Amino acid sequence: MNIVRVALDLPLPRLFDYLAPDSDESDIGRRVTVPFGKASRTGVIVAIAAASEHPDGKLKSVTAILRDMPALPAEWLALCEFCARYYKTPLGEVTSFALPPMLRRGKLPRIRKPAADAAVAPAPTVDALPPLLPAQQAAVEAIAGVDGFHTLLLHGVTGSGKTEVYLRAIDAVLAGGGQALMLVPEIALTPQLEGRVAARFPGAHIVCANSGMADAARARGFIEALTGRAQIVLGTRLAVFMPLPRLQLIVVDEEHDASFKQQEGLRYSARDVAIWRAHQLNIPIVLGSATPSLETFHHASPRPAPPSPGGDIGSPRSGSGSLDGPALGSTKGISFGARPTGGGTGRYQMLELPERAVAEAMPVVRIIDTRREKLQEGLSAALLAGLQLRLERGEQSLVFLNRRGYAPVLACPPCGWISRCQRCAANLVLHLADGRLRCHHCGFETRVPRACPDCGNVDLLPFGRGTQRLEAMLVERFPEARVLRIDRDSASTPKKWQALLATIHAGEADILVGTQMLAKGHDFPLLTLVGVVGADAALFAADFRAPERLFAQLMQVGGRSGRAALPGEVLIQTEYPTHPLYQA
Repeated sequence: MNIVRVALDLPLPRLFDYLAPDSDESDIGRRVTVPFGKASRTGVIVAIAAASEHPDGKLKSVTAILRDMPALPAEWLALCEFCARYYKTPLGEVTSFALPPMLRRGKLPRIRKPAADAAVAPAPTVDALPPLLPAQQAAVEAIAGVDGFHTLLLHGVTGSGKTEVYLRAIDAVLAGGGQALMLVPEIALTPQLEGRVAARFPGAHIVCANSGMADAARARGFIEALTGRAQIVLGTRLAVFMPLPRLQLIVVDEEHDASFKQQEGLRYSARDVAIWRAHQLNIPIVLGSATPSLETFHHASPRPAPPSPGGDIGSPRSGSGSLDGPALGSTKGISFGARPTGGGTGRYQMLELPERAVAEAMPVVRIIDTRREKLQEGLSAALLAGLQLRLERGEQSLVFLNRRGYAPVLACPPCGWISRCQRCAANLVLHLADGRLRCHHCGFETRVPRACPDCGNVDLLPFGRGTQRLEAMLVERFPEARVLRIDRDSASTPKKWQALLATIHAGEADILVGTQMLAKGHDFPLLTLVGVVGADAALFAADFRAPERLFAQLMQVGGRSGRAALPGEVLIQTEYPTHPLYQA
């Protein structure tokens, strides 16, 4: 009698055996409904066995094997098994996480009838494609020349045309009948990229995958990828689990971004999982960034010269830093952990794009020393003058402050009370427009008190500033300007976010006040000035990666300036102008 071994969404590192007389090897990878306790659950069959370690009399029978969609492939199951092993998570929790919510509940979306999609997308004629710079052409040829698994770092300055290189590489994959997977760090970047990819490949079937999609749409895209109908999959970190039977290329854009790391449930790094998947399938993977993570840059840097005879106690150990232990330690391109030695590992291939594709030059960067200057609501005279100049020219400016809300904290000066969160160690941020205090860490919120809870003082004061307060100041300072705030409060839904982007592209905003949502991936031709406010706080954050991430953030947001024919300028306010990070 056949026995199916099922992975269930339970915090237990084991599989569960059930009787299934009508099952066979073709059912491995199918969803199955089984009785569990007093209820039923849906899991995934990961193996078929002839016997169980438990007596047959104690085994329950499956309720139903769901054969309403193709079985999940062995490659997908192997990917889940790797994540379960490497990230120390039960396999059932991994498979459940990797499936769209509708499929994990045992349901199926309404499947649209396939349109007359071409087997291969009709790419534009060569004459219609934008010309490539020599460095871009070299990168495209290097990717095309890869045979099998290889990790390539596309290190290009902001505005250097990395996306065009991705599109050329995807074009070659589609021409060969393959599928391509492209990961971006945030949902906000997906629609813009989808539009560009759809315009380049009008006949291709493109699927998006992110947590903001409706359940039915996400499940439908999963099935279209599984059946091979989808030719290009674009998505955030969860898209790394999309089943793609003809996958021939993986692209991870902005590979340094912390958003690729899942911080709850299955805590995984989508970039690292993507590299392992490329290794498993023996296909190339391209990591793109203007500011690569230190470990990626380390692996793309050349290996130091061999030690002199007699040895060198500082020489790197062969095989260390592997993602999956000694078995993969000597595999080129699979390592993640950086070694504390000079030089690099040479595991990845570095592809450099040192010039901007459209703009003639990178923006000019100026450091503004605020130690001896009286600021006006946190803004220096130089930044205010720069904003006024852009208004007179009809150009756009961006004031970057990576802190939403009106002020970081509400305080009572007489007694020292501050608005601390009741559920965690963070402070409650003042959102004056809503009359609320919100914790940006755990989500707790409450109304703004009329008086101090400790001493009864009614003169509570906001300390510090967020994007709402900065917006109010700019509206007052420049009454003729159209000031637009972009953060997770103003762009709380995809529809609102798209409306804000449309306003910027239409030239209907003069001064943008934004957080990291605007720091990467966007191309605004009229934007010529970027002013950075309040960056110093990140220099002293507890996270050991804080300086690295601040540098990446400053480079990314500065890169929004001067991306077209107009020259750009970046003004960074700081009380530590000689700090090596700002000097770099």
